[in-house]
Amino acid sequence: MKRRDFIKTAGAGTLLTGAPAIATARAIHKWKMVTTWPKNFPGLGTGANNLARLITGMSDGRLRVKVYGAKELVPPFEVFGAVSQGTAEMGHGAAYYWKGKLEAGQFFSAVPFGLTADEINGWLYHGGGMELWRKLYADFNLIPAAAGNTGVQMGGWFNKEINSPKDLKGLKMRIPGLGGEVLRRAGGTPVNLAGGELYTSLQSGAIDA
Repeated sequence: MKRRDFIKTAGAGTLLTGAPAIATARAIHKWKMVTTWPKNFPGLGTGANNLARLITGMSDGRLRVKVYGAKELVPPFEVFGAVSQGTAEMGHGAAYYWKGKLEAGQFFSAVPFGLTADEINGWLYHGGGMELWRKLYADFNLIPAAAGNTGVQMGGWFNKEINSPKDLKGLKMRIPGLGGEVLRRAGGTPVNLAGGELYTSLQSGAIDA
């Protein structure tokens, strides 16, 4: 089997595996999947675990995927580089985390006032979205594949009432990607944190929302 690097995003759909199982003995391949989430993080982390089980099952055990949660093998925001450089064969994360490497990649994850899950699927698979995505990632030795969908970018949970745009000025909010740029232009301060760090950051006052 030729080794191929995949990096997952909070987009839509699933990764399809290769040929069906056959009766003759085949080599067993072991891949590492690094993620930006804690291993059992509700929804996103457990989704990565489910994906690994599906791949292993659909390959009849010939491709065995071991999941490494955030910080177990690499820090959360180094997943992209780890897969690109061959430290791991797969990654699971959100494309807007790689803004520093690839600005356009933000359009392949949650976008404020953007498409619904069904609309994203339509664009990716019937509107040329996947072709654009693959072209963007090709320079990094990566093949993107959608694997889950969190839907449109939601609002927020705040430690004070937000009654007008003025209340956003100076607000420190964990919001990556294009949503962060919207907040910045409204006078707030976007903070890029991994999902597993949200609770403690709110508790400590490191962020306001």
